[in-house]
Amino acid sequence: MFVYIFKKLNASLAMKNIIVKLLFSFFLLSFSSVFSQYTEVINSNKPGFSESPYSVGSGVYQFESNLFFRNTSIEPTFSRPQSFGLDFLFRTSFLSEKLELNAQLAYQRDKVAFKNIFTSHYFSTGLSRFTIGAKYLIFQQEYEDKSKEVRSWKRRMAFDKKRLIPSVAIYAGLNTDFLSDIHKKGSISPKVGVLLQNNLSNNFNIITNVYYDNIGTEFSEYSFIVTSTYNYNVRWSSFVENQTIFQQNKTISNFGGGLAYLYNRNLQINSSLRFLLEGQAQGYYLSLGVSYRIDKHVDKFTLLDDNGNEIRDTPINKFNKKQKGFFNRLFSIFTKKGSQNKSRKRVKRKRKN
Repeated sequence: MFVYIFKKLNASLAMKNIIVKLLFSFFLLSFSSVFSQYTEVINSNKPGFSESPYSVGSGVYQFESNLFFRNTSIEPTFSRPQSFGLDFLFRTSFLSEKLELNAQLAYQRDKVAFKNIFTSHYFSTGLSRFTIGAKYLIFQQEYEDKSKEVRSWKRRMAFDKKRLIPSVAIYAGLNTDFLSDIHKKGSISPKVGVLLQNNLSNNFNIITNVYYDNIGTEFSEYSFIVTSTYNYNVRWSSFVENQTIFQQNKTISNFGGGLAYLYNRNLQINSSLRFLLEGQAQGYYLSLGVSYRIDKHVDKFTLLDDNGNEIRDTPINKFNKKQKGFFNRLFSIFTKKGSQNKSRKRVKRKRKN
């Protein structure tokens, strides 16, 4: 009798230990798991000045560039009425799918003018910006899949109110002072920002950025950018954007738009036109750019249809991209090699009559 009770107690304690371990493991996995930011086609910030809160995804090395020309009226005393140069952005992601590291730099030739009784000018060439930064997605909004709603046309076409709540990322960067003389700030300075994105529909989104730049210097400034983007089809998209910078002595604003063309899944070509208001000066800004990525991203699972073909760009792919957290990678050491690269097939469900 006592042996039987002892065995029951041992079995009960063993079961409790297993349950505790499972719950603990589930907690760690749920805490560390994230949605992948990777997309099947390149997702470039260009030709806009704003930045999406999403990272490019692990295993992606992305290069975004713009060849630009800026021209404004010459104002009294000192001004910089013309600039021609190259704006470059490098983006990559590792350690976490939510974390992106980037580097921004601009190399340009400036016309520097002095206007008093007479007008004179000279040219200066060099770096105008060199910033190293990182952004981290702290909240990603999830939306309902209306395509699965087949019973009610009204529900299928209804607006998802969750789309009014944006995805949110925070940005932190460091402005170096390895710049040409006319662009030097005197010291290295930090830059911080908040990045928001509302996907109001599958084809239309609004990005909002708020920055505090050149912190701790005589050139500190606040700025905001609002960008709306519309995708006409898989190839073409357009944007409209407003940027306003509040400096100590003047306010700088630009308003413009542009087009982007997806040449292939890893290459985008874009252009933009802007109207400038820089204090009392007025002018325009033109740009033509190319964005390219080296895609080394690898998913753990491949989703197949009934014919054995890979399925892309479906909400189900989110499951494939959750297994990227630190603890997930840690526990994957104990899994069998043969179970790491699995293929999952859809199972057809028969509708009940």
